Amino acid sequence: MNYGEIKKIDIANGEGVRVSLFVSGCRVHCSGCFNSQTWDFCYGKEFTQQVQDEIIEALSFDFISGLTVLGGEPFEPENQRELTPFLKRVKETFPQKNIWCYSGYLYDVDLKPCDGKKHCEVTDEMLGYIDMLVDGPFIIGQKDISLQFRGSSNQRIINLNALRNEQK
Repeated sequence: MNYGEIKKIDIANGEGVRVSLFVSGCRVHCSGCFNSQTWDFCYGKEFTQQVQDEIIEALSFDFISGLTVLGGEPFEPENQRELTPFLKRVKETFPQKNIWCYSGYLYDVDLKPCDGKKHCEVTDEMLGYIDMLVDGPFIIGQKDISLQFRGSSNQRIINLNALRNEQK
């Protein structure tokens, strides 16, 4: 997996001060995407162990609330397979910090077991490490700059922890 950028101090992509990882590779191709260069799976640099260690170090500061993963598209199956063990490491190392993830795919359609078009063998595990999911494609006709943490009004902020607690 490649990544396009790491922001070690980010306040735009989730609550608090965050570390943000912009992965490469996306098949959604939203019109008006702010990060279209990351559609290419080969864009940027390789997501190596050294890069992962660098992110872990950046997360170690007390003022950092957590990690945000966006792209590109984290839920492309190729990216899920690389991100899942890393997200597990983040959760085990920093259980007090949260993980936000942005996806152009819909949680209850594309990522659901059995017939979700982006569900693969690690999807449920990956979702298990994510606290907040912002889902849905960016739709330029629904762009709304007044929305917090979203670009268009169709996108949802889903508290996956609350959903998991409801299902218990």
